Amino acid sequence: MESTANQRQVSVGDDVFRDGGEMGALMRTMDWAATPLGQVEQWPQSLRTAVSICLHSRFPILIWWGPELVMLYNDAYRDILGAKHPRSMGQCGRECWPEIWDVIGPMLQGVLHKGDATWSDDQLLLLNRNGYVEECYFTFSYSPIYGESGGVEGVFCAVTETSDRVLGERRLRTLRELAADASEARTPAEACRLAALALATNPADLPFTLLCATDKATVTGDDAPTLAASTGFTQATDAQALAGTEPLNSAIRRVLRTCEAEVVEESDGMQAIPVQLTLAGGEMQSATHTALLLPIAQPGAQQCDSVLVAGISPLRALDESYRSFLALVAGQIATTLTTANAYEEERRRSEALAELDRAKTAFFSNVSHEFRTPLTLLLGPLADLLANETAVTPDVYAQIELAQRNGLRLLRLVNALLDFSRIEAGRIGAIYEPTDLSTYTAELASSFRSLVEKAGLRLVVDCPPLNDLPQPVYVDRAMWEKIVLNLLSNAYKFTFSGEIDVSLRRVGDGVELVAHDTGVGVPADEVGRLFERFHRVEGAHARTHEGSGIGLALTQELVHLHGGSIRVESVEGEGTTFFVRLPLGATHLPAELVQAASTSKAHAGKAATTATVAAAAYVEEAARWAPDAEGMMAQLASQPGLDSVTPSVTPMAEAHSARILIAEDNADMRDYLHHMLNEQYTVETVANGAQALEAIARQAPDLVVSDVMMPVLDGFGLLRELRDDPRTATIPIILLSARAGEEAVVEGLQAGADDYLIKPFSARELLSRVAARLELALARKQVTTRAQQLESIFAAMADGVVIYDEAGSMMTWNAATATIFEFDAMPDYAGLPVAARPGRLQVRDEHNQPLAGEQLPFMRAMRGEPLTGAHAVD
Repeated sequence: MESTANQRQVSVGDDVFRDGGEMGALMRTMDWAATPLGQVEQWPQSLRTAVSICLHSRFPILIWWGPELVMLYNDAYRDILGAKHPRSMGQCGRECWPEIWDVIGPMLQGVLHKGDATWSDDQLLLLNRNGYVEECYFTFSYSPIYGESGGVEGVFCAVTETSDRVLGERRLRTLRELAADASEARTPAEACRLAALALATNPADLPFTLLCATDKATVTGDDAPTLAASTGFTQATDAQALAGTEPLNSAIRRVLRTCEAEVVEESDGMQAIPVQLTLAGGEMQSATHTALLLPIAQPGAQQCDSVLVAGISPLRALDESYRSFLALVAGQIATTLTTANAYEEERRRSEALAELDRAKTAFFSNVSHEFRTPLTLLLGPLADLLANETAVTPDVYAQIELAQRNGLRLLRLVNALLDFSRIEAGRIGAIYEPTDLSTYTAELASSFRSLVEKAGLRLVVDCPPLNDLPQPVYVDRAMWEKIVLNLLSNAYKFTFSGEIDVSLRRVGDGVELVAHDTGVGVPADEVGRLFERFHRVEGAHARTHEGSGIGLALTQELVHLHGGSIRVESVEGEGTTFFVRLPLGATHLPAELVQAASTSKAHAGKAATTATVAAAAYVEEAARWAPDAEGMMAQLASQPGLDSVTPSVTPMAEAHSARILIAEDNADMRDYLHHMLNEQYTVETVANGAQALEAIARQAPDLVVSDVMMPVLDGFGLLRELRDDPRTATIPIILLSARAGEEAVVEGLQAGADDYLIKPFSARELLSRVAARLELALARKQVTTRAQQLESIFAAMADGVVIYDEAGSMMTWNAATATIFEFDAMPDYAGLPVAARPGRLQVRDEHNQPLAGEQLPFMRAMRGEPLTGAHAVD
């Protein structure tokens, strides 16, 4: 009988577990009688059917059966169990999954007792299936299995593990945030800080991190790396302490040397690091004993200079996917550091270039003094010799003219270079004012007419009045002169036949200057380089091959300072056209440099004179390019308006025995100034401002002529000292400086100088200004003396004298007046109210109304009329 029963059980088992794979084979070998399910032939048909479905499915399926929720599962579910298999087969659920029973137990009981099916998506379950608590995620459902009695006898569970997907998405999000945040870093330190912020958002995979870096190319001995950033520590000191412990510190050094990743575990002596893990179910306290050290090497580097120490989650094994994620993190940090280092290097390079640019600008500014002083000593004596033609032979005179012309040419080159330095330093002294651009441009262009026509060309100037402009055109007159004259000079230089056209017209919301010539043109491959500084078109047919190559570059800079644009079109052999466009109005210009139109005749006259002199200088230089330069110069000299290249000098007043103090550090310049002034004045020279103060303390001069750049005490310092002392505040001062430009003159005059003379200057110009300042000082002194004399007479007069203004207010009075009317400086006359006006008195009647003109009691008393009523003088 027993043998028959066993055969029947095997037969039933063969039917249920047939073709059930490995789990079916396992079930056939089990003693089910020792389990709560009992022998297989006693299983209800519903259980047999459920197990048969389970075993023949390729999807992970688990059957929970009976009140004890005994487990039966197929091959696909076996991997979920890990080390719990095979003892979990036929085991009660609570015994198999005690670590997660608080989560799944209530779900299962709900299905058994109520028949309510469940669905869980990416449910976090902390499984202990491989010897440690593991972070796992599952999507599963619990469905009731009804028995023959109609009640729920078991639970059918279809389940899939989603751990890889959930972890992959989380890690991908970390990498994305790391790339987005850290990419904004501009320095290595900022890159480390931003990387740490991104890594701190994923404490589940990165319980703690240390980013250690070194500036050394090779780390040996005591060349310890420094902690650049960290995450997972409440105190920075904790992170620093961990980085300095053994064996972690030794491992960091090895990774820096070898550039190979290394794992440090508890078996290596690594201490347990308390960590706080943030998971889907909340936060939990734990500890990690493992860290992965990854080298951070920049592309192309032979050795790494940084190491990422990543704490390994105690809830995950350091498998291949985990390692790959951490390697990607290290790679992204390396990319970020490379970008930050590139930015840092570029910043350092930019700063170096800026420093070089500042040094260059300072060099140009300082060397201008060295250029202008010898130029003054060259051009001044040459101008003196040229002013006296009878002093030298014609041949010598011609040689002197040659020397002067080339000295002036050198001066123009120095001025152009200094213009560039001031533009780059942002110190260009522009004054933008509304200008009748048509008239002004036509005047400038017409200055070339005689020269152009003498060369057999035609000059066409088409600048009609722009009366319909909605806003005026704002330009700096001196800059506009250079723009127009540079373009005309360039056109004349390269044009041998045909014409030069200059036109001005309105275009859109601005005006456009067009300078066209029928000259030799520019090769197509050279057009784009015309505005490059110092660039010259090699082999171009021109009136002269001289030139520095900065005229058009300077023109472009000046146009840009006006908020405008310049472009060029040229066809080789046909000609060239320049287009300069300026916007209307002043909103595009610096507000502090914009001023309303000047109504001063003196200002207008000065501007006109300056334009004439500037144009004459350009025309004179261009005339030297002609084959018959001497004849061309002689013809141009007879043209009106072009004789101002050598400025005329107003005859000086009769020289008087004035005493002049010269402060100049250059010995040659000191001697030259002494030689110029000593014939008419008593001259004393000193080498700096401090010596000048000592000389003035001994004997005050009538005039001080001082250089600006001097050792010990410069010209501005001397000026301040003299103006702050009442005893020397009225001494006239003329400053000499190599700093060209209107801003330099304005700075000098605003500082209190009476005059400002830019080197190089002619002897006649200096003598004229000295004479003018001495005459003004003498006139001022005479007026002051007369005023003092009148004041003494006024105070000593026995008769009462009062001085009124036009409104009838008493401006001043003498002591006799105060005695007659019994008041001092601010009286209270006849007990009536006083309306005090500091420094003057107002006469009022008995109704406290001011009196004026014929009503004044003093005027009536002088005519013998009786004074009636009360009057107040207040």
